[in-house]
Amino acid sequence: MLLEKKSIVSGKVNRLEIDITEQQLNEFEYGDLGLIQDAFSHLSRDEREFILSGIHPDEWFELFKDDEE
Repeated sequence: MLLEKKSIVSGKVNRLEIDITEQQLNEFEYGDLGLIQDAFSHLSRDEREFILSGIHPDEWFELFKDDEE
């Protein structure tokens, strides 16, 4: 599904295609699926972070690119 979330860092609305259904997302958001890493173990850390915070992987890279040097 194409998920649209507002980044908690920049306030920008980001979009990311993630392999989950709307029902799975709703169940997770209402606490029915437990921890995100258990509920969506098939997703990458970047995808799970996007679900939680709206921070797109590119935004993470921009935030921390200087830390890699």
